[in-house]
Amino acid sequence: MMRLSGGLKGLMLLPMLTLMACSSMPTPPRNALNLCAVFAEKQAWQSPAIRTERRWGIPVSVLMATMYHESSYRADARPPRRYFLGIFPGSRPSTAYGYSQALDGTWDEYVSKNSRWFASRDEFDDAIDFIGWYHNLSTREIGIRADDAYNLYLAYHEGRGGFSRNSYLAKPWLVRYAERVRETEGKYRQQLTGCPLSQ
Repeated sequence: MMRLSGGLKGLMLLPMLTLMACSSMPTPPRNALNLCAVFAEKQAWQSPAIRTERRWGIPVSVLMATMYHESSYRADARPPRRYFLGIFPGSRPSTAYGYSQALDGTWDEYVSKNSRWFASRDEFDDAIDFIGWYHNLSTREIGIRADDAYNLYLAYHEGRGGFSRNSYLAKPWLVRYAERVRETEGKYRQQLTGCPLSQ
């Protein structure tokens, strides 16, 4: 029987360990466009969503529509890599990561200003609180209504400064996408009338 060297054993274990690490990430809900089904499947998400609504004044339907359209509820979501010559993986277009797709700098600001030193972008509780914090700043600093999913999303994507400069008007694809966020939020809000959140 052939004996494997330590180095070869390590190389053979690497793909297995990588697969195990990937499989440890939570899976997205199966029916992401039905908020009642989302909370039925992911029961641990309901309390943080309600807590965030109370803390930051942003409706659960807006919070969840933003998260769905940012990451499809994937904890480890990242923007796709650019490829050099179509085959060599290169850098990613931004540092966006996690459920909220928060950028490194914006996440660091959130952590610092809220003393959430152990918060993580791939934890639902932390990510939804980040979304609530950011939307709350948009309501206070640039006057967007807390239930205006369309404009809150545009400010979330472009930054409050970019939104104030109407930078999104040069991006028809983003305006169309914000319309989809508004539609999802409307569906979510309507669905919640049939499955009220437990307080």
